Amino acid sequence: MSDNTEATLVVDSRFTIAPLDPRLFGSFVEHMGRAVYTGLFEPGHPAADDNGFRTDVLALTRELGVTVVRYPGGNFVSGYRWEDGVGPVGSRPARLDLAWRQIESNRFGLDEFVRWARLAGVEPMMAVNLGTRGVQEACDVLEYANHPGGTRLSDQRIANGAADPHGIRLWCLGNELDGDWQIGQKTAHEYGRLANETGKAMRLVDPDIELVLCGSSGSAMPTFGRWEAVALEAAYDVVDYISLHAYYEERDGDLASFLASPVDMDGFISSVVATADHVRAVLRKQKKIMLAFDEWNVWYMSRMASAPDWRHAPPLAEDPYTAADAVVVGGCLITLLRHADRVRIGCLAQLVNTIAPIRTEAGGPAWRQSTFHPFALTALHARGTVLRMEITAPDVSTEVHGSVPVVDAVATHDEESGRLAVFCVNRGTAASVPVRVHLSAFGPLRVAVATVLGGGDPHACNSSSTEQVQPQELCDVQVDGQELRFVLPPVCWAVVVLRPELPDE
Repeated sequence: MSDNTEATLVVDSRFTIAPLDPRLFGSFVEHMGRAVYTGLFEPGHPAADDNGFRTDVLALTRELGVTVVRYPGGNFVSGYRWEDGVGPVGSRPARLDLAWRQIESNRFGLDEFVRWARLAGVEPMMAVNLGTRGVQEACDVLEYANHPGGTRLSDQRIANGAADPHGIRLWCLGNELDGDWQIGQKTAHEYGRLANETGKAMRLVDPDIELVLCGSSGSAMPTFGRWEAVALEAAYDVVDYISLHAYYEERDGDLASFLASPVDMDGFISSVVATADHVRAVLRKQKKIMLAFDEWNVWYMSRMASAPDWRHAPPLAEDPYTAADAVVVGGCLITLLRHADRVRIGCLAQLVNTIAPIRTEAGGPAWRQSTFHPFALTALHARGTVLRMEITAPDVSTEVHGSVPVVDAVATHDEESGRLAVFCVNRGTAASVPVRVHLSAFGPLRVAVATVLGGGDPHACNSSSTEQVQPQELCDVQVDGQELRFVLPPVCWAVVVLRPELPDE
């Protein structure tokens, strides 16, 4: 780290990025491992309601602040037959899930998901199978979900107990179809044509839907960049968003590089924006394509064991998350907020058990992993408009990302309440960093919330019996006139919320 150990942040209410879209705080549920069965859905559990939904998970989902949930995949969707998961449960067929080598019972399907989403207070985001299926099947599931009635499929929904249309607005046109692991892998040209024709037909069924085009499966893919350009050129007129997926993990004990992972996310977003805008210029279009970062998280893929063959809902990718993992998740949220002008949807992948902030035991308790906290607190306190922040901070050296600022930060300002929220991370592994925030055009302010996560053992974890990693008060926070001061301990994420000073204070 450089000799100057203080970080200086400058924030001004007039220097805005964009209004915050609540959909940025989304999550993801795939039929993978125990995400659905013994996660969302466990009939017979002491906390299960009449639908078989775990009410302890529903409560934690609401506390997490999730606004939208993408379903049913993920890799799973590229071999999924949606009609298997509707109608009388006793008549639903069990199938081989080729994506995760599991048995899919189909006891939980589209209608259950929509019912669960309504109870959780989240917006459903559906993906259609463009791996083994195509235009007709996508139109069929949309007709079943959204058409009022009077057709075979909409009347089938009514007969299945949903008299009102589900009204699902967000639809993903497939998943990661450039990946050789994907069922029905396609070239960019093949996918772009299929996505365009599918989108055109779906808009004939329901013109009010929003469509997400698959981007490449990650920025390290050999297809990256070219895939986005080719697919967007083919489907530009019918889609509203293009997707991004990224996962990060600590490798070989390189904590410094891991903590700087959001630097990679930042560059990834900028590259996709540049590609989308290049296609816009080439095609001479007025519309701007927005971004849906609809899969992101910390995921220890290098440690993941293969799924046991042909079991129903075996444990899979149930990573125990550390304090350092939570700091990276908090840093990724800062990056997503900073790109709020183009990233309008974000989905932390996933929600329960499988690489998730919420964990459960079958027949037992549910609990918060370390990563639950930065997400919940950001979703709670980020309001209004995202502000552009100028950061001057000492650098920290990393093997993977080079030299990066040790402190990263972003702010949001809610004009209605006058509250200013500052979110920040200390990516340093050894030293505390004093932070000085220069405030401008806000008027007199007082500290309302000052919370820190981390600052102790970076590899501490939570479990069903103990919560070692949880938010603590950030002490010695001072605001004096147009200046806010505090100290960030190493390997931490923090939020400081300021409110307008009352006349009698």
